[in-house]
This record gives sequence, structure tokens and C-alpha cells, in this order.
Amino acid sequence: MDSSADSPSPSTSFNNRDWFFPSQSFFNSSQFRRTPVRRFSSPYPKPSVFQHQQTSSPQKSSSTDHHQQQKQHYYPKYGGLRRRPSNFFRNENSTAAGVSGAGGSGDPGINRRPDDALAELTDGNKASTTKKGFAGSFLGRLTIRWQTAFPIAVLVTLFSSLLHKNFALHKEVINLQDQISMLNVKLRLCNLLDPIDTTYAMTQGIDSLSSKSLKNTALLVSLVVLSMPFILFKYVDHISNSRRSTDSITEEVSLSKQLAYRVDVFLSVHPYAKPLALLVATLLLICLGGVALFGVTDDSLADCLWLSWTYVADSGNHANSEGIGPRLVSVSISFGGMLIFAMMLGLVSDAISEKFDSLRKGRSEVVEQNHTLILGWSDKLGSLLNQLAIANESLCGGMVVVMAERDKEEMELDIAKMEFDFRGTSVICRSGSPLILADLKKVSVSKARAIIVLAEDGNADQSDARALRTVLSLTGVKEGLRGHIVVELSDLDNEVLVKLVGGDLVETVVAHDVIGRLMIQCARQPGLAQIWEDILGFENCEFYIKRWPQLDGMSFEDVLISYPDAIPCGVKVASASGKIILNPDDSYILQEGDEVLVIAEDDDTYAPAALPTVKDATFIQIARPARKPQKILLCGWRRDIDDMIVVLDAFLAPKSELWMFNEVPEKERDKKLIDGGLDINRLVNIELVNREGNAVIRRHLESLPLESFDSILILADESVEDSAIQADSRSLATLLLIRDIQAKRLPYREAAMVSQVHRSSFSQGSWIGEMQQASDKSVIISEILDPRTKNLLSMSKISDYVLSNELVSMALAMVSEDRQINDVLEELFAEDGNEMQIRGADLYLREGEELSFYEVLLRGRQRREVVIGYRLANTEKAVINPPGKTERRKWSVKDVFVVIAEKE
Repeated sequence: MDSSADSPSPSTSFNNRDWFFPSQSFFNSSQFRRTPVRRFSSPYPKPSVFQHQQTSSPQKSSSTDHHQQQKQHYYPKYGGLRRRPSNFFRNENSTAAGVSGAGGSGDPGINRRPDDALAELTDGNKASTTKKGFAGSFLGRLTIRWQTAFPIAVLVTLFSSLLHKNFALHKEVINLQDQISMLNVKLRLCNLLDPIDTTYAMTQGIDSLSSKSLKNTALLVSLVVLSMPFILFKYVDHISNSRRSTDSITEEVSLSKQLAYRVDVFLSVHPYAKPLALLVATLLLICLGGVALFGVTDDSLADCLWLSWTYVADSGNHANSEGIGPRLVSVSISFGGMLIFAMMLGLVSDAISEKFDSLRKGRSEVVEQNHTLILGWSDKLGSLLNQLAIANESLCGGMVVVMAERDKEEMELDIAKMEFDFRGTSVICRSGSPLILADLKKVSVSKARAIIVLAEDGNADQSDARALRTVLSLTGVKEGLRGHIVVELSDLDNEVLVKLVGGDLVETVVAHDVIGRLMIQCARQPGLAQIWEDILGFENCEFYIKRWPQLDGMSFEDVLISYPDAIPCGVKVASASGKIILNPDDSYILQEGDEVLVIAEDDDTYAPAALPTVKDATFIQIARPARKPQKILLCGWRRDIDDMIVVLDAFLAPKSELWMFNEVPEKERDKKLIDGGLDINRLVNIELVNREGNAVIRRHLESLPLESFDSILILADESVEDSAIQADSRSLATLLLIRDIQAKRLPYREAAMVSQVHRSSFSQGSWIGEMQQASDKSVIISEILDPRTKNLLSMSKISDYVLSNELVSMALAMVSEDRQINDVLEELFAEDGNEMQIRGADLYLREGEELSFYEVLLRGRQRREVVIGYRLANTEKAVINPPGKTERRKWSVKDVFVVIAEKE
């Protein structure tokens, strides 16, 4: 059937026909092949916008003009087939009419400028709403905004028109292709020879139409979703202003500021807010880009989503896109991908920098257990770490964690400068405050074996107050504490309060009290400081408590000679709630559960053995000389000097004199002593003599009878004790001045004799020899804070010394390893009970007598004493827990023995 022959001419019968079938050659022509190029270009001539502006007028709307417009766009080339894009041209005509009305000169109302129109509109609104001040101000602001936005609006309108025209032409091509497809389907319906192909073609055509509609919807949705944030961001303030009350007096925060604040809070509070926001932005970009690609290409939605991801991940993948639509969408997705990749790099860089900064500043968490935790920083830390390293050497090293309010790098640098071997012990530093539970949790405080709280350098009351608050923080740990707390205090009066707060978890070591009592003991018995240094430290022998079931039922006298490598000196009685009894009776029988206190080199170096054969000790009856009154000088002022006076009154014989030489005015001394708790009227054995002066000025010292004192105690003065170097320098200057004054006051013949004896040893002069001669007349005990000062005193041998910081560190380390040792130390330093003493050998043997150490030990038991070591006459260092206790040797009456005995 020839459709071209039977059909009327297009000019006469086209409007009366619903549809027609072109020839087969028309369908097979290459003009209507659906190629990618034809999807974005059209064979139809583009209508001119200006042509429509001239031919169409808003005042002419008759059907005759409409028919003439159809004739203008009739194309006889395609056999009368043409498309009437009425919507497109109607939109263009309306747009053109709008432009003509805005810029033409036909109508005087239309030809007015937008500024004049807006001004008239604004004046009219003001006249009609004179009682609404807020609306008037709002319209005034709108007038200013529109005057500024008018050029931008014109540019946006032109750009939108061009973009709309492009998409309209593209849509026209697609609609024409769809019409051709539908005509093919109808042509096949007329052919009854192939019903199966007809059904398939109809289905395919319907699917094609629905697919095109879906793609258009997807493109529209993506554009709307993408433009919504910009619209909201631009007009959010106008929306919030319109909702405000006109009669509100209080100033309200704009909605944009509120939204910005919420975003800022979200990003600041939540730790994973930034990565989450980046992830959401990435997924949103991929989804919107995939939907947009689905609207401008023939690919499926899944393929478009994958293609969108490739554009985000690699911005160079969009180079293969063809067509204006796909290229525009792909470039937009790639640009968003570059922004997301830049943000991701920034987040990763910030996270890495923050992690390294956290590690550098010591903010990371310590995952350890059974470690020793040290809270605080002071001059005693070096000695404390050294003692802990020695104690952990038998365990192949240990773990020590230090937390202080200092920079981690500074702490590690100071520890690295300490000149001692850590012996496999690792030291971890963390920055934090012991008063904050989060910082305590960071160093695994609940899993620590022992916690040491160091006293701060400075005011004693403030230091003890901080220690008290630290104990409160430690007791508030929710997980509980596995280990015990060792607290260093500066004032003895604060000990009761700390124990009340900490309860059974706390062991206190009062540094000033320990050093003061030790100085008094050393003043009465020169050489005792070196004994304490050996026992308190872990380098030689120290105290250990352990249970030995094989010793149950034995008397303490037999237990004394049961350890070849240790010396028993007490018993922890199980029936007395674990009380430690030093130097018990020989008849005491060990019961089940009792533990033995010994002095040994290490906890794994001793064990009981079979009883050795020891010759019965012969008792030597020697009457002890009666105590004589002494004259003691105290140089300097300490905050606990009142406690030292009480201890001296208990130790010294009646009618003893205690001279106090310091810079405190005499009128203030009694008040300070009374405030410290001392009742001067209750002193029994001593008489106080006050002298005011500076201990580093020679003429002040020369006013004192320095040659008449039995003992001189040089204290680290309270005014300079915060600086160890300054305090030691002051103590050394005082020591040298006193020794020089004493040497000048010696008889000439004694000084000359000393000079001849020591001239070979000291080639530069005899001043050291003269001072040593003066030291034989009186004992001087110097309180030293810095361990480096010890070498100067040990080389000159002109004074005994008490290394206060190091001894306190040793005591803290020992109590941290075993809290039971604190009871032993408290008794040895107390006014009553047992103490460490140095005895002459004439109390236990005769000149040249040959005895083993076990036999000397048994002779000491006749005086209710425990002999723990000796010092030979020709040596300078004592031997504690000597080896070969069964070996016999000759002794001299000039030898001395170190014993634990009751205080006299």
C-alpha cells in the first residue's frame, strides 16, 4: 500500500489526519538512525528567538495567527511529518514577551525601569501598612537587595535560557525518535504475518517510553536535591526574620547562626564526626552523580552509580564522556571527587599529626599490669628509679610508669641524663595530673603493683595537701586498686589525716622525720649513716619477710643460726594480727603461720639449713658506762625541729645542752616551737640555748665555743631547702668554716703532729689533716640533698653525712616492694623500742680471741641484741650479713659490731 499516493497534500489534509505511515524507504533512510550524535543534535533548523518575538505578540492570540505559525514550521521534505513543539515555543514566546515587556517601549507601564517599579511598589506598601514598621523595614531591605541582585538575575536568566533551550532541543530529538519508534510498532501491528514480533515491539516500545520518563525524572530529582542546600543557605535568614515577633524586645539569634552552632558542636563533641561527615558527603555525591548520569545516558542505574564512583575516585576517568550532558555531569562529579579527596587527605593528615602529638606529649594509655606507678616529680626521682631498677634486676627487669604535670619529652630527657644502669627496667613517662581520674586511668592505676606519691619541692603544707588530694583521687578509682599506696609526706602532723583518708591502702614515709631521727642517731653513733645506706638500699643487704614451714616449733635462738646466708632479726606473729616483733626473746617458739624477718642480699638468695655445730658462748660480764651529759649544736632551722628536740630529749642524758644557732630571731623561736607542738617546760634531759646568726659568716661562728661541742648537726636550712644545690653549698661552707675554726683552736703541738703525719697524703698543705684532727674531737653530721655532694665529703673525710634525699628514696622503694617493711622502719626510727646501734668489740670478746660470727651472734643474744654485721679496725666500711658465718677468726677489741638492740 502506497501511503504517499493515496494521501492528500499536506497543506489541505494534514490537520484532518490522526497519523500516517511513511514509506519503507523513509524508515530505512540513514537520517533516522539513532546514533549518539543524533541524541544531542537535530536535523531540524533551530527557530530563532527573535523571530518568535516579532511574530508573536501578547495582544494577538487568534487562531488564524496560530495557523500561520504552523505554516511557517512546515517541512515538506519529510512528507508532511512535522512536530509542533508548542510548549517549547510557547515558553520561548512568553519569555521573549517578558523580555520585550521589560525592555521594550510599547507600554508605558511595562517600559518603566525595575527600580522605579519596585520603588512605587514599596511606597504603596508603606502607605497601606503604616502601622507595621517591621514589614516596611523588611521591604526596604528587599529593595536594596534587589537593586544589587538585578544584574546577577539578568545573567542567571540568560544562562538559564540557554541551558533550557539546549535541553529542550535535546528533548525534541528524543520525542521525535520515540514517535518514529511508535510508528514502527503500529506498522508492524498491521502486518498479521508476524504476531510475535508485534507483541515484542509493543513491549519494547512501552519499556522505552517508561525508561525515558524515568531518566527525565531522575535528572530532575538530582538537580532539585543539589540546588536545595544553596537555596536554603541563601534564604534561611529571610525565613527566620519573617518568623520573628515584631514586638519582641529580646534579640533572637538567626537561624543560620543556630545551624552553624549545631554543626560546630557536632564536629567538636563527637570524635568520629568529621570522618562520618566525609563518608556521608561521598555517598551523597556518588548517589546524586549516578542518578544524574542515569538521566543523561542510556546506561542502567547500577552502571551509572559505578561510573559515578570511578569519577569520584579518579578524576581522569571522565575524559571518555561524549555529549554535552554526560560531560557536564561527569565534570561536576569529578570536581566534587577532588574536593572530597582533598578533605580526606586533610583528615588523615590531622589524625596522624594528632596521634604523633599525643605520643610525643604522653597522652596515650599505658596497658600494663603489676607495674610500679610513680606520681609526681622531685629531686628524689633519680635515686628512686635506681633503687627500683636494682630491686627488679633478679626478675630480669620490671616496668616503672612515671606520671607528672610536666612535658613527656622533658621527663624522658632528664631520666636519660641520670648516670645509672636501669638493669633491664623500662621507664614509661606520661603527662597528666594525679588529681584527675581520667589521667589515673590512662596509666592503669588499678592494675599497678604499688603506687608511690612523691612530695613536691616547696612549701610542706601545700605539698602534703596535694598528697592528700591525690590519695582521695586514688581511693575514688571505680575499678579499685590492686596494690598499696606509698605516700611521701613533709610534715609529721599531716600523717594522721592521710592515713585516715587512705585507710589500710596507705603507707606513709615522713621524709623530714626520718632524716631528723637518723641525723640524731648518727650524731650519737658516728658511722651509722653508712650502715643505714647499706640496709635501706637494694645494692647490698636489706629486709625480707617470708614464711618457712620447716621452722615451726623452733625457738628463736635456734632460728638465728639456721640461715647460712641471712640473719634473722624478727618474727611476724600470725596470732597477733601480723604484728612484727623485732629482737624477740630467745624462748619464743615459732607457730604455724609465723613469718621470719631477715637481712639478706635478695629474696631468693637464702633458705634455712641444718643447725650448725656452734661452741657455747661464754658470757662476758662488762658493765656499760653510764651516759654522760652531751653538748650538741644545731646549725640551721627545719620545720620539724620541734620533733628533733623531743627525740634528743629522749636520747640524751640529763643536764645535756642543746645550742640552736640560726637566723630566726630569738623572740620568734619559742612561738614557732609552741606552734609546732613542743612544750618547752616538759623537756627533762636537755636545756635549750639560743644563738642568732648566719652559719656561713665566719665571725658569727667564731662567737660560738665550737671546740666544746660533742656533736654538731648542720641542717638544710628551711630558707634554701627548695634548691638542693644551694642547700648543699650552704652546708659545705658551714662545715668548712667550723672545721677551720676548730683546727685553729687546737694546741700547736697537736696541729704540727697532724701536719707531719698527713703531709705525705696531702701535698698541697695540712689543712685537711688539721680538719681531720678536729673531727676526732667532735662529730659533725651534715644533711646533704644532692648525691654529687657526697663524693666531696667522702674524699675529705672531715665529716659524717646523711644523704637525705637518697635515703628517703631508698625507704620509699623498699616500702613499695613490701609494705610490711614500713613497720620495721618506723620502730627503728622511733623514740622507744629497738634501734640500730654500733657496739665496741670489748662487749663480746677479748683481745685476740678466736671466734666464729655465729658465736659472736650468740654472745650478743646474752645482752638481748641481734648482731647483724661488723666493721674491722683497719677498714672504713662495715660488713652486713657476712658470709662464712661458721669460720673462726681472731678479733680485736678495736673492732666494732652493728647490732639491733633496745634503746637505752
